[in-house]
Amino acid sequence: MASMNLNLIIVVALTTMVFLCDGRLVSNFYRHSCPSAEVIVKTVVEKHVSQDSTVAAALLRMHFHDCFVRGCDGSVLINSTANNTAEKAALPNLTLRRFDVIDDVKREVEKNCSGVVSCADILALATRDAVAKIDGPSWRVRTGRRDGVVSNQSEALANIPPPTSNLSQLQTFFARKGLALKDIVVLSGGHTIGNGHCNFFSNRLYNFSGKGDMDPALNASYAQQLKTKCKNLSDNTTFVEMDPNSSLTFDTNYYSILNQNKGLFQSDAALLNNSTSRDYVNQQLNKKEFFKNFEKSMRKLSEIQVKTGNAGQIRRQCAFVNS
Repeated sequence: MASMNLNLIIVVALTTMVFLCDGRLVSNFYRHSCPSAEVIVKTVVEKHVSQDSTVAAALLRMHFHDCFVRGCDGSVLINSTANNTAEKAALPNLTLRRFDVIDDVKREVEKNCSGVVSCADILALATRDAVAKIDGPSWRVRTGRRDGVVSNQSEALANIPPPTSNLSQLQTFFARKGLALKDIVVLSGGHTIGNGHCNFFSNRLYNFSGKGDMDPALNASYAQQLKTKCKNLSDNTTFVEMDPNSSLTFDTNYYSILNQNKGLFQSDAALLNNSTSRDYVNQQLNKKEFFKNFEKSMRKLSEIQVKTGNAGQIRRQCAFVNS
């Protein structure tokens, strides 16, 4: 019996070693190499969110933009250099913010476990913890990602779905990443927190079809309200709540206003242009259903084209590739 138990232990140990080394993400990947990693991430992130609740929206958007370009490899965190214009410089990323939160987490992790925890894992964990801190859903984040070494402005432009997308275009962008129509509707629910800059939707107010007209799919009274804030077509500094009067609360209000034709972006309004996506919109009006679906879609998003095993590197600083 003792011999059988020993053999079983050896088999389990070997299986675990193979599983950890074959390039797959696992739960608690750092349990031996950096046991305090996830606690550090959560502690630092919660401190920042306590001081500024908009951090949750900022990290959620950052994580999404990262995963849609070369997968979830932290490439969105890399700074441009004299020889390379990085993803950060692309138009969709110019309004990304709070990179300092990720840098802060990385510094604290490095103090405990130098060169072990990837920036890609930090971003994935930090996003989950920030959303949970504002009473949003929490989802399982498997770890073991490695950091990319390539960050290119043109790739961000080519892969991040623009806010002017129609439903067909959204489906094309998302399908490339293994995400379905339901994922589009559910992940769009992230717009329940955060702000949108005027230049990403002002065409709907001032020149929708090139004739100085408004988008007929946008609620007329809401459009007039937006015009009092976004004064002209070229306003690229003003921003407004994506979910009016509820942009700091992770709830189902986004879907309620969507049904009132008050979705801020064309990509929001597009969710009503198909009977199946409309059904998905209405399903998310139930908070329990929305949270369950958001958790599932975020798990899928966070594992898009991840680099594992010997791919990439563990960057010492998230904004710079190791020399």
